Amino acid sequence: MQATRLTLISHASTQAQKQARFALDEPLEKEWQPAMLSQATGFKRAPRLLCGPEARTRQTAALFGEASQVEEALRDCDFGRWQGMGVDEVQQHEPEALQAWLTDISAAPHGGESIAQVCERVGQWLRSLEQTPGHVLAVTHPFVIRAALLYVMQYPPAMFNRIDVEPLSSTELRFNGVWRLRLETHATNLCEHGKIGPPH
Repeated sequence: MQATRLTLISHASTQAQKQARFALDEPLEKEWQPAMLSQATGFKRAPRLLCGPEARTRQTAALFGEASQVEEALRDCDFGRWQGMGVDEVQQHEPEALQAWLTDISAAPHGGESIAQVCERVGQWLRSLEQTPGHVLAVTHPFVIRAALLYVMQYPPAMFNRIDVEPLSSTELRFNGVWRLRLETHATNLCEHGKIGPPH
């Protein structure tokens, strides 16, 4: 039985991340066009390239290939009316709502999508990949990668906010009858071109 290999790439950094804001559909923080296809030769065989529908994921996917396919399951969490707001701003105006959101994954006080709904969406997508052998490279968001790790590692929901996902970080998952997290034996510098790397 051929294995499924899933490489999850977190999109490059944005102003929202640097300013601790709930993201809108915004572009990458730094110019990305000069780095197009800069990571396309990083794999022995070209993987199937997927990305979320947002500008920041589509632009990051352009580093890895010219023909990325938008996958709705890879979209970011819908933060409802908090989109574009800073965490400090929400804390000031809706402290109880923010606390509920931080402590209860089923809560969606912003009127958008709960973390539990994100986890269910991502879990369904991972189950669909179990029947799709080969290498998939998916450019997506930290929330989606956290949800994938909860599913694969069978972590309790409380672990969701204990996972940090850096811009342009890579997470390797394999399915061969069961999902596994794969830790590589060497570091791959996805930021060697410097143009769109995470802040130091």
